[in-house]
Amino acid sequence: MQTSYTRHFCYTSPTHFIENKNISLELPVQDYQESMEEIVFTVDSIRKILFQNEKVELDNYTYKNIQHCYDFLKSFATNRIIYGINTGFGPMAQWRVEDKHLEELQYNIIRSHATGAGRPLDDIYVKAAMVARVGTFAQARSGIHPSVVKMLVQMINADILPFIPQHGSVGASGDLVQLAHIAFTMIGEGKVHYHGQWRPSAEILKENGIEPMKIHIREGLSAVNGTSVMTGISAVNQIYAERLLDWSVLAAVWMNEIAASFDDWMSEPLNACRRHTSQQLIAQRMRELSAGSRRLQKREHVLYKKEKCQQDVFEQKVQAYYSLRCTPQILGPIHDTLVAAHTLIDEELNSACDNPIIDPETENVYHGGNFHGDYISLEEDKVKIAIVRLAMLAERQLNYLFHDRINGILPPFLNMGTLGLNYGMQACQFTATSTTAECQTLAMPNYVHSIPNNNDNQDIVSMGTNTALLCARVIENAYEVMGILMMALAQATDCLGIADELAPATRNIYNELRTICRTIVEDKPFCDDLANTIEYLKK
Repeated sequence: MQTSYTRHFCYTSPTHFIENKNISLELPVQDYQESMEEIVFTVDSIRKILFQNEKVELDNYTYKNIQHCYDFLKSFATNRIIYGINTGFGPMAQWRVEDKHLEELQYNIIRSHATGAGRPLDDIYVKAAMVARVGTFAQARSGIHPSVVKMLVQMINADILPFIPQHGSVGASGDLVQLAHIAFTMIGEGKVHYHGQWRPSAEILKENGIEPMKIHIREGLSAVNGTSVMTGISAVNQIYAERLLDWSVLAAVWMNEIAASFDDWMSEPLNACRRHTSQQLIAQRMRELSAGSRRLQKREHVLYKKEKCQQDVFEQKVQAYYSLRCTPQILGPIHDTLVAAHTLIDEELNSACDNPIIDPETENVYHGGNFHGDYISLEEDKVKIAIVRLAMLAERQLNYLFHDRINGILPPFLNMGTLGLNYGMQACQFTATSTTAECQTLAMPNYVHSIPNNNDNQDIVSMGTNTALLCARVIENAYEVMGILMMALAQATDCLGIADELAPATRNIYNELRTICRTIVEDKPFCDDLANTIEYLKK
């Protein structure tokens, strides 16, 4: 376990973007130091757990800290009134619970709060939430027995994934309902998703040699308290959102290659004049991606010649449409938003979001609100809005490709068949437009929605999990729009017959897309090709 945390944030770009591996596509953002007591997980480590099947492991030092916290609480709780140990929960905290019922009390909070509704969360969100829960417990501020953490790690590594319904959390006291569903399976009740099947938790735990969770002091309350579900969902959102930005940057370069644009829109002198680091980094990345292109033109080689001054009308556009030349300015703020979100999620993954907080160092138990999900809720709203903007950009770029009177070089709807008889990609625009419109509707901030509940004990709540789920929906929608755009870029390349003139980076993507989706001449359904393209983009 380390005591200081250094993070160099950069997007992990697909290596197939470039042939020359000496060209780095990572955005060199500024290094900085952060002080954190216990760093266990980051967005990048969760990426490896979810997509590279890395196992979760905690070192002995962490387990010793957890044991130390548990031992302190066990001693400290004697002859003291401590919330959630010998009192009721929430508004029921004013009632003391007799010693003979303390174990029953912990089981009761798990069973009573497993009341979610709706379809189950996808496995990837459930696993990420479980990892986030381990991150909270590893801070050694919950007073739980180490066996609980070891069990949770075993379940993650064996892909034993609890049933967690979508609906139930108001984001304070964190994700009580959804986390209760995790705890419900840990005590050997409820059902889990295992090897593609829903089966009783008790059966699967027994098959894997895992003992159900036992109650020692406050395992029930600790298991359900905190922001782990919204944080896990947000980590997955972050991974997919960063990928989307990568694709949007590449698409912007490819768009300008198709249009044979002048390249000064991404030049260093122009972008350096605006004091936004992210704009400059995006432009730098575009210059790297476009290296070797024979489609982009130098303004000084065309328009700065003396003979051009004698012309009254120019066939080639002097300046490209905004959706082509303003992309560093549009994608720069999105980059800023994702950098901030990445940092915040890393911090939340390594936070004790429990209540009360058990602190052996000061020999005290602190009651407060670390379970409140405001950080995640507000940040996921920001990410959601940023991705809506990305989808809007993709939709406008698609319109440019489809609209022959705007681009002036391509057939209507990229139709390579017989005009009138065939339709090209015409109907694809309906899907992209409607999906983008849904994104715009979902862009309404959810952070400002708070409804008091729990007998007004929870009189202001974050709705963090709802926000993270809405953000996930927007990201999924944006992949649909981006998938159509990438198919259209490949089709436009075929219309013009310019594949050999593209930069190596865009040419590589073109080649890979052509193994997934074919050139469209005769009319055919697009849904399978689109699904395959989206899957390719998300890998």
